[in-house]
Amino acid sequence: MGLIVQKYGGSSVANAESIKRVAARIAATKRSGQQVVVVVSAMGDTTDELIDLANQVSPMPNGRELDMLLTAGERISMALLAMAISNLGLEARSFTGSQAGIITTSTHGRARVIDVTPSRIQEALAEGAIAIVAGFQGVAQDTKDITTLGRGGSDTTAVALAAALEADVCEIYTDVDGVFSADPRIVPAARKLKSVTYEEMLELAASGAKVLHLRCVEYARRFNLPIHVRSSFSNLEGTWVVKDQPEGGDMEQAIISGIAHDKSEAKITIVGVPDRAGVAARIFQAIADNDINIDMIVQNVSAAATGLTDISFTLPRAEGSRATGIVQKLQGEIGFQSIQYDDQIGKLSLIGAGMRSHPGVTATFFAAMADAGVNIEMISTSEIRISIVCRESDVERAVKAAHTAFDLDADQIEAVVYGGSGR
Repeated sequence: MGLIVQKYGGSSVANAESIKRVAARIAATKRSGQQVVVVVSAMGDTTDELIDLANQVSPMPNGRELDMLLTAGERISMALLAMAISNLGLEARSFTGSQAGIITTSTHGRARVIDVTPSRIQEALAEGAIAIVAGFQGVAQDTKDITTLGRGGSDTTAVALAAALEADVCEIYTDVDGVFSADPRIVPAARKLKSVTYEEMLELAASGAKVLHLRCVEYARRFNLPIHVRSSFSNLEGTWVVKDQPEGGDMEQAIISGIAHDKSEAKITIVGVPDRAGVAARIFQAIADNDINIDMIVQNVSAAATGLTDISFTLPRAEGSRATGIVQKLQGEIGFQSIQYDDQIGKLSLIGAGMRSHPGVTATFFAAMADAGVNIEMISTSEIRISIVCRESDVERAVKAAHTAFDLDADQIEAVVYGGSGR
């Protein structure tokens, strides 16, 4: 008897009918002879609605209480799903993140999993029950407070549980049929990938692809746990995220595995920075001390006459105002001239292991951008990724142009977003 961990996103459990459909799928898996652990997200837009409610009550909700509020969404989903499964003649037991043994750091809103002690889940499985676990949440090791893992935290919950339980596979159910070569809402002819490596999926997730959360892929790679991304709205095989491409896999034929984009970033430019040792370190240490993640960084060559340079970097748009304030406080100490803030940018990333052995990728990419009339403002690369920053209004045109330039369009239109969100 094998063990499968299944995760269902918000669009898969958006209403009562959806929950009953998911329950039937889980019941079928159980009756096929598998042990089943299920992780669920909050129904539909419940989390966003709870955040809006909190902001109506308080302009700055307390982190501890906000986490307590937000975890209610997943608890509703898990209880309803357990009821639906019981109605099909099988035993199901629901567990909160803390009851499931998800131990985290104490940072509210973005806690990290540090241990998993799933004794109650193992007990339920041993007694023949299906375990339903609330995703996105855990309990702090030191304070014992309820915590949330941040956006996409249910993916991380599922993979962490699968690793701790030594599951055969972690199935991530969403509202698309797998991982596609581009966002199917923008490129209807996007190809579904049969398989993708952890390395490529990490780059895709970090570059804006919403189908899997970055932390869950990191966790899966650490424990060499296969992830199967598939749709809860169909029975089609999805995309396997694995350590290495199988013989004859997609990436043996394609140079590029996919194109990701992100419209949620902003750019800060620090103008007239003295070009001396330690200045960049001081700026980015101050930002890091405030738990703000930096993405792309570009520093211009300093002007010989002035000894001054400009430093530009991108970061999540939601952190833009706070980061600007942090840097502004350093002006007297560092002596830079001014700060420029731009929240009308977008990022486009080209990802593929085939870049390592195929020259000319950069030339083809930039030629496609030029032909599409897309002006490139920043460039960043890794061994298997090229990222650019352009105007937000140009992003969708750039995605389509790059997708066509690298022959990624499917022979027939196959990309379907069943639930509307792509998660």
